[in-house]
Amino acid sequence: MKNTNVLISGAGIGGPALAYWLNRYGHTVTVVERAPGPRPGGQAVDFKGATHLTVLERMGILDDVRRLQTGGTDQEIVDADDRRLAVLPGEFTGGELEITRGDLARLLYEKSAAAGCQYVFGDSITSITETSGGAHVTFEHGAPRTFDLVVGADGIHSNVRRLAFGPESDHVRFLGHYYALAEGLGSLGSVAKMYNEPGRMVATGGPGAAAFFVFASPQLDFDRYDTEEMKRIVIDAYAGMGWRTSTVIEMVRHAHDFYLDSISQVRVEHYSKGRTVLLGDAAYGNTLGGFGTGLAMVGAYVLAGELAAAGGDHRVAFQRYEEEFRGYAKIARNGNAGPFMAPGTPRRIRMRNAMFKHRLMLKMMLKMTDVFATNITLKDYPSLVRH
Repeated sequence: MKNTNVLISGAGIGGPALAYWLNRYGHTVTVVERAPGPRPGGQAVDFKGATHLTVLERMGILDDVRRLQTGGTDQEIVDADDRRLAVLPGEFTGGELEITRGDLARLLYEKSAAAGCQYVFGDSITSITETSGGAHVTFEHGAPRTFDLVVGADGIHSNVRRLAFGPESDHVRFLGHYYALAEGLGSLGSVAKMYNEPGRMVATGGPGAAAFFVFASPQLDFDRYDTEEMKRIVIDAYAGMGWRTSTVIEMVRHAHDFYLDSISQVRVEHYSKGRTVLLGDAAYGNTLGGFGTGLAMVGAYVLAGELAAAGGDHRVAFQRYEEEFRGYAKIARNGNAGPFMAPGTPRRIRMRNAMFKHRLMLKMMLKMTDVFATNITLKDYPSLVRH
């Protein structure tokens, strides 16, 4: 086996999943993450269809995910007087198996760390220089090291992609909306509810006493690590909105866990460049598209398996990974959740709500998501696994 010393940037979902598989195939894996530890909380993520569940089963975590599942619940769409207009069914929002992002990240971290993968928290890559013998990497805090391969599993705003492929503006397309998540807000009621006004949506009652926001906006320039600046953007965006929004916004002012980002789409011509390869949202992200977690988990399985099948030959493996996966990932190249979650006019809000009253249309939508989630034939790589 060649190229067994691998650096992964990102300890979210795809990074630890890939670390787990690479370790099983005999690689030595280091994961570097800017955050001080595994990130807790976060919006619920879901798995749907036989492909997703098969990957979880082969990893040996299907029972753990079921134990930690949130049990996707119905969400009421209400008017300004809190009267129910429609219901978002739990199977639409939560797939077959729903879990908070933080719980899944913690599970993957613990499983891969226990297997021997090394994690370096509180640090970040500052340069990647390919040499004849590997990739020389410098870090913000740690000493420089040389690795055989570098993987960018560090999200839509991927640092690895920027360093190896070029500026973010070349690969990330803003889709006209932003979303925000505030957690730990206390009592927001036991029933999950969603309220819309044109170009704005607020939802409450999710896991972690959370409030969720989606709103239309021109592209904004802000510091993604400045929580107070991000709060001010959301507070200003929701000024004057009806329902219970003013109460929710007042709670946001004091929220300890708050996140704001754009709804954007990632497009790269190729997933790899030399000894560097991209995984998950860094390569094929589409914010709130509903498939990001599944794509990251299946992508980790395929990338690691192709490296093992190629005996570590990264040129062959990266090409096969792209050939196997690009068709499956094409769902992330289409669609924009912003206009669906925050329709721009009263008429479009009514049309969106009406879809959830139409049982046949809802059934067709659920069937289509299952088709997209299973649109890949998983190769059987386990014969290559070391025990």
